[in-house]
Amino acid sequence: MNKGNKLDNLQLVDTHVHFYDMNHPELFYAHWQPDTIHPTLGTQTRKLGETNYLDQDYINETKFFNVISAVHVQAAIGSKDPVKETKWLQSLADKHEFPQAIIAYSNLKSPQVEKNIEEHCKYKNMRGIRDFSFGDYLVDSDFHRGFSILEKYNLIANVSVTWKDMEKLVILANKFPYTKIVIDHCGFPEERSREYFEKWQSSIVTASKADNIICKISGLGMGDNQWTIESIKPYVMHCIESFGIERCIWGSNWPIDKLWSSFEDVVTAYIKITEHFSINDKTALFNQNATSLYRI
Repeated sequence: MNKGNKLDNLQLVDTHVHFYDMNHPELFYAHWQPDTIHPTLGTQTRKLGETNYLDQDYINETKFFNVISAVHVQAAIGSKDPVKETKWLQSLADKHEFPQAIIAYSNLKSPQVEKNIEEHCKYKNMRGIRDFSFGDYLVDSDFHRGFSILEKYNLIANVSVTWKDMEKLVILANKFPYTKIVIDHCGFPEERSREYFEKWQSSIVTASKADNIICKISGLGMGDNQWTIESIKPYVMHCIESFGIERCIWGSNWPIDKLWSSFEDVVTAYIKITEHFSINDKTALFNQNATSLYRI
């Protein structure tokens, strides 16, 4: 457990981290490869694959910020068997506590999806699925069939959607009202123009209408590499105002956001933006909501 804190004496639960071992014989990290072109970040993520990033690296890097728990979100992309990542992450957790919860990958369109989910669920820190699909998958009948299985296993769905797909996400959420759905990274705002902001803003209001959708406030550096507190504040505040503090959680997106910031920069920014919040609301955003959602 990380002890000591420079910032407002809060205990933090970080809901978006990635650990990876580039030398692992059974795991492949497509987005960290030296020839990769990331769909959002282009060639920037190649730098991440130059070194491993393990649980102990994260613990050491965050030790002054009282991060008491972390949720690992699928990092291995392109592995033959995605359960191998869950197995590896559980072995890290068994040794050093981190990560306390695991969001794994499973192809929800696959006819074998339930068998795959059963294998993931053999590991005690397993909490949810991120299907990193592309295209119009939110309305795909095969995707819906696989998605329907999540409730049976009490699993959370992490989704990577932009403003363009929020209406489709709400339809999915209403069809499966007992499955919690987490929107990653505030819906991936990719531009900082007024026109784009207004479209994004409207989409967040749309998504907030479904009670089982939760907004993860994280990863804003990806769409604004030169971000400042003032540049990201409207996004943070709009998410909180739309969803309510009770349906928002916080994440660092580490170490991806490390490409542009220090961990202290990121945490300090969110603390500053929420400095006028009550201690109860801060605790909800940075700890309690995630602790409850991920059963930590």
